[in-house]
Amino acid sequence: MADIDVIRTYLELKDRAQLRPVPLDRRARLERVVACSVPFFRFLYAEVGKRYHWRDRLVWTDEQCRARIGQPGIELWVLYSGGSPAGYFELELHDDDAVEIVYFGLLPEFLGQGLGKQMLSAAAERGWTMGAKRVWLHTCTLDNPAALPNYLKRGFTPFKTEQYTVPAPAHVTDAPPPA
Repeated sequence: MADIDVIRTYLELKDRAQLRPVPLDRRARLERVVACSVPFFRFLYAEVGKRYHWRDRLVWTDEQCRARIGQPGIELWVLYSGGSPAGYFELELHDDDAVEIVYFGLLPEFLGQGLGKQMLSAAAERGWTMGAKRVWLHTCTLDNPAALPNYLKRGFTPFKTEQYTVPAPAHVTDAPPPA
């Protein structure tokens, strides 16, 4: 398979007033994971990212995972729907007082239910609560097609794009088994 050309778009909220939030509905609950286990950390990353070419952290050692989870300024939040983990986001407070939404996404079975706009609103709000001077994130053409429109509808504005190439996956994880 040929390599994949990707466009990454960086977006930001420079002011809390830019956010067009959608509140969590009553079937959803958001919870900060203060003492996250390495297996749960891996589960969230792998399950949310498997369709979107998330691979960087798959090779992390347990020590690397623990170091990330325990790093000051890092927060991990899980969205639950009906008692089940439905998605998560990871926030990082940077030295310039910007909060980055480092990872953000839903597990496949929770896509298309409106939870993404609710969780994104909560992530941005939490960024402001952490003392952000701005909240930012990035997405790319490998992400869910609804991601960029969701960010724009919530008030994020693009500030930079870049193009790069990634190797094609060795296999497609969501393909049906051969007949």
